[in-house]
Amino acid sequence: MPEALRQTRRSLTSSAMKRSILIHPDPRLKKVCTPVEDISDELRVLAEDMLETMYDAPGIGLAAPQIGVMDRLIVMDCIKDDTQPPRPMAMFNPEVIASSDELNTYEEGCLSIPEQYADVTRPAEVQVRWMDLNGAEQTETFDGLWATCVQHEIDHLNGKLFIDYLKPMKRQMITRKMQKLKREKARA
Repeated sequence: MPEALRQTRRSLTSSAMKRSILIHPDPRLKKVCTPVEDISDELRVLAEDMLETMYDAPGIGLAAPQIGVMDRLIVMDCIKDDTQPPRPMAMFNPEVIASSDELNTYEEGCLSIPEQYADVTRPAEVQVRWMDLNGAEQTETFDGLWATCVQHEIDHLNGKLFIDYLKPMKRQMITRKMQKLKREKARA
């Protein structure tokens, strides 16, 4: 990520705190999250912390269960070009309400499964409804990378990882690599 974009994103989340990201396998990553009833100041701070954590990683999306919080909250910003302003989004209770028949395949990765990537096929375009930081209902249609990202993050809220789309052998191989990584980190 270009440094100018990194600086701009840091200033957006200047008071936010970076959180630790859970690494697969972790049982919290496989649980269905609880819907958010009311948007509190505590949840707004959580969203800012999640954006800070996501930008620092660096990543383009992060779901609350990835930091051990079991609320239906995702953040994302798929702007990778430093000629465009960042577009940080926080979505409470996001749900896909319509999806295209057309499919796209993207090589996906995940901050909870570092340095592992695989092709995943998903609808090319999705319409998503969510509550924003003020509790107002929002609806938007996403395509391209944004569509892939929002679907990937909503999957997290439902206890599903991108590797769950893979064949069992490939999924097991990645899981073993993550178990080894966790053992190595625990020794360090």
